[in-house]
Amino acid sequence: MREEDGRKAKKITIQDLQTKKDLGEKIVRVTCYDYPMALLADRAGVDSVLVGDSLGMVVLGRENTVAVTMEEMIHHCRAVTRAVKHALVIGDLPFLSYQTSVQDAIRNAGRLLKEGNVDAVKLEGGKEFASTVRAIVEAGIPVVGHIGLTPQTVSKLGGFKVQGKDADAAKKILADAVSLEQAGAFMLTIECVPDRLAKLICERLIIPATGIGSGPYTDGQSLSLYDMIGLFDRFTPKFVKQYADVSEIILNALEEFSREVRKGSFPMQDHCFTLNDEVLKKVLDDVG
Repeated sequence: MREEDGRKAKKITIQDLQTKKDLGEKIVRVTCYDYPMALLADRAGVDSVLVGDSLGMVVLGRENTVAVTMEEMIHHCRAVTRAVKHALVIGDLPFLSYQTSVQDAIRNAGRLLKEGNVDAVKLEGGKEFASTVRAIVEAGIPVVGHIGLTPQTVSKLGGFKVQGKDADAAKKILADAVSLEQAGAFMLTIECVPDRLAKLICERLIIPATGIGSGPYTDGQSLSLYDMIGLFDRFTPKFVKQYADVSEIILNALEEFSREVRKGSFPMQDHCFTLNDEVLKKVLDDVG
């Protein structure tokens, strides 16, 4: 959906995403953290944009997401929501913004809506956070759950690896999904679980569940825009398909710019502003 014709896009709602699930239509979501990328994502017609706490790694250069603060999340959510007019925008609740108490969870979720201007919040964790999800929803704040691989607690999970591969772990993830739905989450994210487990979860749920590295049977797919276009090269998960290598294009442009500056071929006259001869003469006469 490109809107060069100037028509105003309809804002995607929670109900629209539920309708997609009901009709068997796939939901498209991308993760991004800044105005220019969000502008492009919205022009492309994605259904949802996630401002993920993965910004700690992707745009702030940290080793993990744990140190990301509420202030950083609000800052990036504001940038994204300034750009997005069509997609539903979801903001991540960062580590320790909701785990300490239900009151903290409600307060910080409210901050993402009031100060970050997002449409909904996302938090990691399963059955153990069902009561927290319920309280946030009862406060009038829409919630997306996140199960499977949960990056905020990745050290407890043994690293970035597939979750739910044995029967007990798979049953727990399924129970987590059902608990979050019952608690009032309007959508789930299923990250890094086997494809048939993700299929089973989606079949059991009324609400939609999008997948990140969880196979083709989920109600939609989510990827980091920066992974998709080759802008984050520290590592590339197996589940990522790179649709472009923008980093190579940017690198070539920077190298060409450097060459032209050093040999004096940039800027040329076309890139300059001129000063009237008479004005220049008056300046020279005055300064001597």
